[in-house]
Amino acid sequence: MSGLIDTHAHLHDRAFDSDRASVLARARAAGLAAIVTVGTDRVESEAAVALAEAESDVFATVGLHPHDAKDWDTHLRERLVALARRDVVVAIGEIGLDYFRLLSPQDAQQRAFHEQLATANALHLPVVVHVRAADEPAASILAEWAPSATCGHPLGVLHCFAGDTALAMRYIQLGFLISIAGPVTYPKSDRTRSVATAIPLESLVVETDAPHLPPQRWRGQRNEPECIFETARYIAKLRGIDGDELLTICGENARRLFRLPAASSTGGIPA
Repeated sequence: MSGLIDTHAHLHDRAFDSDRASVLARARAAGLAAIVTVGTDRVESEAAVALAEAESDVFATVGLHPHDAKDWDTHLRERLVALARRDVVVAIGEIGLDYFRLLSPQDAQQRAFHEQLATANALHLPVVVHVRAADEPAASILAEWAPSATCGHPLGVLHCFAGDTALAMRYIQLGFLISIAGPVTYPKSDRTRSVATAIPLESLVVETDAPHLPPQRWRGQRNEPECIFETARYIAKLRGIDGDELLTICGENARRLFRLPAASSTGGIPA
C-alpha cells in the first residue's frame, strides 16, 4: 500500500451515482489511502460532507467556487461555516478566481475569495485554491492573506496548477503546496511538466479532479481516483526517482496539508 491520497476529487458528483461503490473499491484495491472530495457550492458541499461521513477514508472540503461567487451572501457563509465544523471537513475550498469563463463578475469573485479566506482563518483550516486566467490578482490576494493565516503550514494548495515554475515558487514561498493533475501527461503540457520536475518534493501533491481531467491514456473518458497512480508514476519518471518513493512523499505531504492522521502499517488512514 502506498499511502497516497487523492487531494482533489469530486467523488460526490452525479457522474459517480451509478457505481460509486465500485469506484471506491477500485481505488482501495489499487492502494489509495484516502480521497478528499471537494465542494464547490452549498449543495455540492453538503453532498461532499455526507459522503465523507459515510466513508471512513473520504474527507470533505466546503466552499464556493469562483464561478458561483455572485451567489455569496451571509446566509451561504453561515451554512458553509456550519458544514466546515464537521469532523470530516479538512479545508475551505474550492475557492479562488476564474477570469477565463467569467461566470461571476471579477469584483464578486474577489469579495467571495477574501471572505472565504477570512472564514478559513476563523476556523483554522487550510484552503484549496482554484486559479484560472487570474494569476496576478490571485497571487496578490494570497500574499496579503498569508502573513495572518492561522491554519499552520501548509496554508493550502493550488489545485490543478497550470502556471509556470516561477509562479509555483512564489506560492511555495508563501506557504502553499502545488497540486499536479492528469494534464501533466498531455502532449502539449510542457509547462506543467517543468513545474512537476522543478518544485521541491516536499511541496508537491497529486490529484485527479475526478470525474474531470483524466491522464492521457483515458482522455475523453470519466476520470476516477484510481487513475491518480498513472499521474504520480509519470511525475516520478520525469523526476528520475523511484515511483514508490514519490507516492510515499506525496502522501505525507497531503497528510500535512489536511492534518490527517499518519498512515497505518497497511498504508491506509485509520478508521
